[in-house]
Amino acid sequence: MSGAWAQGEFELTGYDSHIELAWPKLHSEGNQYQVEASLDGENWEHRLTTHDTRVLDFVREMGSNISLQYRLKLLQDNAPAKVIATGSAQIRDFSDDELMDMVQKYTFRYFWEYAEPQTGWARERKPRLPTVDIVTSGGTGFGIAAIITGAQRGWITRAQAIGRITKITDTLDRLERFHGMWAHWYDADTGEVFNFSSFDDGGDIVESAFMAQGLLTAREYFNQQTPEETALRNTITRLWEGMEWDWYTKGENVLYWHWSKNYDWMMNHKITGYNEALIVYILAASSPTHPISAEVYHEGWASWEADTFRNYQDYYGMALPLGQHLTKGGPLFFAHYSFMGLDPRGLRDDYANYWEQNKRHTLINRAYCIDNPYGWQGYGEQLWGLSAGDMVPAGYTAHAPGAQRDHGTIQPTAALSSMPYTPSESLSVLRNLYRNYGKHLFGEMGFYDGLNPSVSQDPQQQVRYTYLAIDQGPIVGMIENHRSGLLWQAFMANSEVLAGLRKLGFSIDQRQIPELAASENEEYVFSPTPAPQ
Repeated sequence: MSGAWAQGEFELTGYDSHIELAWPKLHSEGNQYQVEASLDGENWEHRLTTHDTRVLDFVREMGSNISLQYRLKLLQDNAPAKVIATGSAQIRDFSDDELMDMVQKYTFRYFWEYAEPQTGWARERKPRLPTVDIVTSGGTGFGIAAIITGAQRGWITRAQAIGRITKITDTLDRLERFHGMWAHWYDADTGEVFNFSSFDDGGDIVESAFMAQGLLTAREYFNQQTPEETALRNTITRLWEGMEWDWYTKGENVLYWHWSKNYDWMMNHKITGYNEALIVYILAASSPTHPISAEVYHEGWASWEADTFRNYQDYYGMALPLGQHLTKGGPLFFAHYSFMGLDPRGLRDDYANYWEQNKRHTLINRAYCIDNPYGWQGYGEQLWGLSAGDMVPAGYTAHAPGAQRDHGTIQPTAALSSMPYTPSESLSVLRNLYRNYGKHLFGEMGFYDGLNPSVSQDPQQQVRYTYLAIDQGPIVGMIENHRSGLLWQAFMANSEVLAGLRKLGFSIDQRQIPELAASENEEYVFSPTPAPQ
């Protein structure tokens, strides 16, 4: 598969439609490399010229299930191109499970290779701003789920995962908190809060909840009685118990999204449903130290005054219990962010069956894209999914059905992160995105953030070449929940979470949530297959 050369190894790995090539960086700055490929070893085709030392070569147009020979040339000023390495690899048709594994593993790189090195946190986006290195609390919570997945799948060792999450929790310990909550963004170099908006320079209870969801999942997953895992669990418990959920009610029966020591409650943003914040209320009710009452949930989140909560309308022949009317339930991340750990299978309360809610929300979003009332190019059964993310060619918005939110950009995270709810429909999108658009859409950390075939006939112009933590994380975690239920099993093993759900009137499979602690109830004990070492 690979040929040795003086500077190290020329590594080639074949997948379904592409071959990844990687080689060590030579010491001279500004080196350019030329990659050539051949089917027969005699006729060579130029594939690309690059400064990078890891590239993806999509070759399906040359055939399927083929073997290729490669040679790598070094380009230097005033000198002929010199072959410095050779190797070979082959592509073969992947099964759906292999395709999911590939997408997960590539996307995992965002949280492993691209993590900010001082903190271990997820960077907000790639490429990052040139003047400040922003790390994100909610995206890091999703990143913890990705790291757990990586350990379970054997992409990293358990010890490596513990080391990285310990670095994350050490950072959580030293960053400024606001009544136990973290800010949305921090400057990794200074450790100071980086304002998300003008008055948003303090605690963000929603982003903090996404972080806590990841931490509590990790607390159950890393359950061995070693000094490292015990210390990690103790740190997570201390951080969790320091989160003052009740402070964020202002003494009212509703939670508020933000609090700032400089601007107090000026943001004045009540968290009312239905959106991505269900997990906030569940964790607030679950807190062993600073809990909210059930009334805060029923009168705040589910308030009759909130016109975005109850829906009960039919869209494309499906009744949707909850969500915005104008946008047919809203962007698809509503079905992802709160459910990275919270298991919707059989979960219901007075307002919805959450498996049916998420499944119907996804199918309605898909049906809208197939209907395609605004005639966007590409929309259809193999290309659907409107969610928050970068627009093509520029901008950012929460894409959703309707004239105000549908701008022709499909977010790969939308359908891929909906894999548990619509596996066959989501796999159809995955295959299309990878095999038909992958040459430009699939990069070294998985699918780029946005695709809009309407903006240009040039496929290079149809892609927004960015990665966002909050879009990458659910791809890894929600595909894993579809494949194994790993994160759902771990999070739901938290006895405090079960108590919080019980307090709010939730049931699972029409059964009352058990009174016993998870450790005393075999149904909720978490015992995954040991990760490869």
